[in-house]
Amino acid sequence: MDNSMIQQGWHASHALAVASLYENAFGHKFKAAIPSKAQRIHLLAESFDPDFSFVVIANEKIVGIAGYQTAQGSLTGGITLKRLWRVLGFWRGTWAALVLSLFERKPDPKELIMDGIVVDPACRGLGLGSELLSHIITYARENQYQKVRLDVIDSNPRARKLYDEKGFLPVRTDRFPALKWLVGFSGSTTMVYEIQAS
Repeated sequence: MDNSMIQQGWHASHALAVASLYENAFGHKFKAAIPSKAQRIHLLAESFDPDFSFVVIANEKIVGIAGYQTAQGSLTGGITLKRLWRVLGFWRGTWAALVLSLFERKPDPKELIMDGIVVDPACRGLGLGSELLSHIITYARENQYQKVRLDVIDSNPRARKLYDEKGFLPVRTDRFPALKWLVGFSGSTTMVYEIQAS
């Protein structure tokens, strides 16, 4: 894509735009936890840690983001119980924390976990998702991680195709149809990219 660049992190002035981009892709997963779209965007903008991400910037606008999690932190690590209580109140915040805990994953010391990858719908089909994923893999290799892990939901074949093409291999598939009303999908596949020692 012409006039675009990929960098690690972003300036705080982009927080709301990044949160809106992330919400457009993943908001359906968190709707049961936080029904209000405006509150979801506000919470994300306030909670994101830009250091744990790579972004695509085109014409001074962020059009793609790939977040990740390590033992040191994560893109979404700022979504704490205390913050949920402050934004939503005690009871709704506690409910949101319980629902969001279903998505919680902890990395091993030598493992990097993908924390969402999003490309603006207007920019899809240009290879930006693939470029972001390449940057994540390169970052993992340069920082001596042994593997990159992610979960892809059963209703997102576009993402699954990208991960297959990049060399991620499925290691486990979980089915939970009874929870579809709560999390927005009925199954997911865990995939791993093994970092080859140089």
